[in-house]
Amino acid sequence: AMDRSNGEFVEGIVCKASDIPENGMQVVNLDSEENKILVVKQNGQICAMGTKCSHYGAPLVNGALGNGRVRCPWHGACFNIKTGDIEDFPGLDSVPTYQVEVTPSGDVKVKARKSDLTAQKRLKQMAKRDPNNNNTFVIVGSGAAGLVCAETLRQEGFSGKVVLVTAEKYLPYDRVKLSKFLDSTADKIQLRPAAFYKEHGIETMTECPATGLDTEAKKLKLSNGDHLSYSSIFIATGSIPRRPDLPGVNLTNIFTLRSLDDAHSINNALSTDSEVVVYGSSFIGMEAAAYCNGKVKKVTVVGRSAVPFAESLGQDLGGRIGKLFTDKGVVLKMNTTIKCFKGDGEVSSIELSDGSTMAANVVILGLGSTF
Repeated sequence: AMDRSNGEFVEGIVCKASDIPENGMQVVNLDSEENKILVVKQNGQICAMGTKCSHYGAPLVNGALGNGRVRCPWHGACFNIKTGDIEDFPGLDSVPTYQVEVTPSGDVKVKARKSDLTAQKRLKQMAKRDPNNNNTFVIVGSGAAGLVCAETLRQEGFSGKVVLVTAEKYLPYDRVKLSKFLDSTADKIQLRPAAFYKEHGIETMTECPATGLDTEAKKLKLSNGDHLSYSSIFIATGSIPRRPDLPGVNLTNIFTLRSLDDAHSINNALSTDSEVVVYGSSFIGMEAAAYCNGKVKKVTVVGRSAVPFAESLGQDLGGRIGKLFTDKGVVLKMNTTIKCFKGDGEVSSIELSDGSTMAANVVILGLGSTF
């Protein structure tokens, strides 16, 4: 087939309509090996869209095709097959869609913007801030929910004032990455660059904890003594890591992990001589253990269930993941709990429920969260 490339668009025949089965998805080339697109057939209609999830770049062809949407195989983000709009978290951006024409002879012809093929993601249309609109929407908390709320307001046409208030010193970042990379930096894991907020008229107030709320007067009290008036407010302050009420739990070098500063504190406490105990065998605990392994003297995971991830993934899969860890030298103490933490100012050992003790000069608590 003759492919035409004119200026900002690429156009060409990518396949036959009969090549794609009903409810089928296939990656095809448009014009060259570099330009890949995902072709989807549903209810006899053919759509063309970006091949990668906008979250971490997973191949959507391996995902699940539902009614009018494809769900990413890695973390479950959903995209509308006709518009490319993101319809379910995680991820912020939509994916591009391309013009499709089926010729009388059954060829599928696709026309795509070159910039879309390169970027593989796009931002939904955002409303501009209108200085004459006196409505103020205040968002408390800068996690994924707070940021998505701010973006969604603009995407749904809200032109009033949007103010994002956070106790953090950083703009919204991808908290999920902290347990995978305790040495993360704010610029590497930020969800949007600083310029994004300016461009879309989203005001940010960092290092500004909210301390009180007067719903009658519609005022939010801030830690610096100021008050912020609002028309509407969204409270998305998230949860607090669980710290068990055990003897010695407040010794130094016993950490929970929620913020970037927490991650840095743990990372700075690690050395090649460290004997690290991770309490909790689900995602945060196991990911922190994986990060520490190979950087320290010893890593032990203490968990109350028979295998890691028992509650979320079940015995069989949890057991296989556990073996991956023990093969790499991580010690698993399962069906066990910690009775107390011992040390003089700083933790030096732990006592387990069976009465045995174990050296520990860094403890990471991965025991879920509370409100």
